Amino acid sequence: MKGEKYLRKIWISIFFICLVLLLLSSTSGLRRPWNPAEQLIVEITAPFQKLIRVTIDFTKDFWFNYFYLVDARQENIRLKREVNSLRMENSRYRELLATHERLRQLLQFKDVIRQPVTAAQVIGIDPTGWFKSVIIDKGGRAGLKWDMPVVNASGVVGRIVSVSPHYAKVLLIIDQNSAVDCLTQESRDRGMVKGLSTDVCRMDYMAKSSDVTVGDTVITSGLGGIFPKGLPVGRISKVKDLPGELFKGVEVTPSVDFSKLEEVLVIRTGTGKRQESD
Repeated sequence: MKGEKYLRKIWISIFFICLVLLLLSSTSGLRRPWNPAEQLIVEITAPFQKLIRVTIDFTKDFWFNYFYLVDARQENIRLKREVNSLRMENSRYRELLATHERLRQLLQFKDVIRQPVTAAQVIGIDPTGWFKSVIIDKGGRAGLKWDMPVVNASGVVGRIVSVSPHYAKVLLIIDQNSAVDCLTQESRDRGMVKGLSTDVCRMDYMAKSSDVTVGDTVITSGLGGIFPKGLPVGRISKVKDLPGELFKGVEVTPSVDFSKLEEVLVIRTGTGKRQESD
């Protein structure tokens, strides 16, 4: 009952406010000042009009701003998707440019070698971890055989030690089972570069009378029947005179960064005799 009486009072108040507004609007066209009764009515009803106007403006602003924020959110989501897509596309383009540069260097190195070569991609490393070796995506079907030398644009990578129809295993020169007959480009002193299964190699049989110094370039000697002469192997990084030894202690830092090995060239000079005898 109290609720019904309260609602009835509200509706009566609204009715009188509307009636007053109607009377005021009907006389608004007359050019005469308000009389005291009209002034009283205006003073009473104006705050309600202001409240109604503010409420309407607030509701309208809230409504339109809500839809604006919804549209802005959707636009933000769309722009984020476009940004992510452009980032991925930019990353692909950068990778293509890097690959193009590596292949360009390989082609230049191929022109220097002037021997038949087969390009291959490194697809894996030795799964056992016992050897410093990699797997490439070319094999016997591409004409690859045992002991064929493998290089990239920086220098000697290693040699092929296993071949299947479509893949081959390359023993890296940093492996402890690897040995390459080399000489220093400056002094022409010979030695055998052997792997230590680390990032450096050891150059054995370097006579104490040799003139090798740190920074000298080490290249393949062409002896041994595997690596052609003149291929870069690395640079001498350490020279020690070992008391009581016949040879100097020489360390060589390879020219090839084996942690970033991706594309290689296989020089097709091997005879494959070792594979045939196995």
